[in-house]
Amino acid sequence: MDLAASPLIARLRHFLLFASLGALGTLAQYAVLVTLASGAGIDPVVASTAGFLTGGVVNYLLSRSIAFRSDRPHREAAPRFFLIAGCGLVLNAVMMAGFTREGGLPYLPAQLIATGLLVLWHYAGNLLWTFRPARS
Repeated sequence: MDLAASPLIARLRHFLLFASLGALGTLAQYAVLVTLASGAGIDPVVASTAGFLTGGVVNYLLSRSIAFRSDRPHREAAPRFFLIAGCGLVLNAVMMAGFTREGGLPYLPAQLIATGLLVLWHYAGNLLWTFRPARS
C-alpha cells in the first residue's frame, strides 16, 4: 500500500494546509488582541473577540480560495463560514473568560490554549458544511 496515496494521509495534508493558512488569520487575531489589550488597556476578553473577528475575515478568504478551493457562491459559503466562526467566537470568549478570570492565566497563554482547541472545530465545520460541494 502506498502510504502517501492513502485517504488518511491526504486528509492530514489537507488539515495541515488549513491550519497553516489559519495561522495567518491567527496572526491577524493576535495582532489585534495584543494591540488592544496591551496597547490600549482594553479588557482581554473584548480584545480577544475583536481579534477573533478580524482573523475570521482573513480565514474565510484563505479557506475558500486556497484550502477548500470552493466554487460555492459567497452568498451560500459566507453565512455558513461565519455561523461556524460565530459558534467558535462564543466558545473562544467562554474559554478566555474561564482561563483568565476563573483560572488566573495571563491572556496570551489562555488564547493559545483556546486557539488550539478551536482548530478542529473550525476544520470539521468548514469541511463538512461550509465548503462541501453543493449537490447537483
